[in-house]
Amino acid sequence: MIRVPGQPGKDLCDNHLGVTRRDILRVGGSGMLGASLGTLLKLQSVQAESSVATSGSWGKAKSVILVYLQGGPSHIDLWDPKENVPDNVRSVFKPISTVLPGIQFTELLPNLAQVIDRTTLIRSMSYTPNGLFNHTAAIYQIMTGYTTDKVSPSGQLEPPSPKDFPNFGSNIIRLKPPKVAMLPFVMLPRPLQESGVVGKGGTAGFLGKAFDPYTLYPPGDDLNMRKMDQVNVSDLEMRADIYGDRMQRRAKLLDVINAGMPEIDRAVKDYKLDEYYDQALALISSGRARDAFAIEQESNEVRDRYGRNTFGQSLLLSRRLVEAGTRVVEVVWPKVANSDNHSWDVHVNLSKRMKTQAAPMFDQGLSALITDLDDRGLLEETLLVAIGEFGRSPQRGVSTSGNGNSDDGRDHWPYCYTALMAGAGTKRGYVHGKSDQTASAPVEAPVHPAELLATIYQAFGIAPETIVYNHLNQPRELVKAEAVSALMA
Repeated sequence: MIRVPGQPGKDLCDNHLGVTRRDILRVGGSGMLGASLGTLLKLQSVQAESSVATSGSWGKAKSVILVYLQGGPSHIDLWDPKENVPDNVRSVFKPISTVLPGIQFTELLPNLAQVIDRTTLIRSMSYTPNGLFNHTAAIYQIMTGYTTDKVSPSGQLEPPSPKDFPNFGSNIIRLKPPKVAMLPFVMLPRPLQESGVVGKGGTAGFLGKAFDPYTLYPPGDDLNMRKMDQVNVSDLEMRADIYGDRMQRRAKLLDVINAGMPEIDRAVKDYKLDEYYDQALALISSGRARDAFAIEQESNEVRDRYGRNTFGQSLLLSRRLVEAGTRVVEVVWPKVANSDNHSWDVHVNLSKRMKTQAAPMFDQGLSALITDLDDRGLLEETLLVAIGEFGRSPQRGVSTSGNGNSDDGRDHWPYCYTALMAGAGTKRGYVHGKSDQTASAPVEAPVHPAELLATIYQAFGIAPETIVYNHLNQPRELVKAEAVSALMA
């Protein structure tokens, strides 16, 4: 048989929670050929017709890349600098002009400053948190559109649970499954994490494991910048002793079984089982998914342009995946949220860490992805979103979340921060909203994270109010918010 192996529960905090998506991806032999993966593909088509008819720019998205800046980057020190403010508010980095008249970034983003005219910049992201606004609760909100009442005094949540609301990517692939034999949802190069809470907001939750992302987490420490050179996707290969023609012969056994059991065949005719078995077989035997991960096929020039580091090469892989037909790719910043080196969580040593570590990788990688997607024509149908769970406090050295902060550090700040969108009908060269004099709060057109998710759904032609049923069979909206039409062309 062909088996796509995976250590049970390895993608979760608690191994006892069961098998991973890779354990589900199994193509068996004889009459059970493709049963598990075939069932997975069938499940992904359930209620796919629930999407809403659209007009204008809505419905153009065929794929989405979420660049998730885990840790909460400082908007003031990146793309919303302020002048004529007190010293403890002003960024230590110099402002620079961008290609958009009157719009400035800091000196940390020279490359993005030259391509920002291909994007929409949202300078008015804002929300008021439930309890303390620490990472895990904020990550769960932006990934699912929902908050939870299970927030500890530190702001952290419980580990992932089958009762969780699904990640937005899981909802998308359920309602809009891919048209080709390709992994529908991929998350890389590391899980969402704060301290020991790993993967919260990154699963399909009550939708079931069939809609979990395929996780590509190369081994090695977070500071290993060459992790993507160690990508191993042997779990998407046929075993050496299984030849293509032998596999096809096994597939034909299904026809024999169906012919011999007409009553069963009639009973399941409406479930398109043959179609799902064919897709299951195609995913493994065609090599489409495996080839998409073959980053070594890219030229040295292209790989250098993205940056020879985990973040840059993950962005390059995201482009290859959407080219191959993946619906949803989530690139998670390759450093755990509450940590030091290369993290956006700059409670201390902001001036060094942002200038020499996080910002150069971010600026090089994201600008390369924007340019590459646009030059290849992929921005026509690919929605690109870059966002963190919140921004950083306008004043340095103050505590806003119970954390200690040095004079050269900023605490968590959900009341005002910045996000970027591009492609799939979004406006080009547009700045949405405006922050006040100290970037503390929006003064124009605030956007809640749930509204951003609603906009993502609507870009796919999916009504944000589409009903999904939870583990108790209770109806729930995909998200309780409306799309922001002003972001679309």
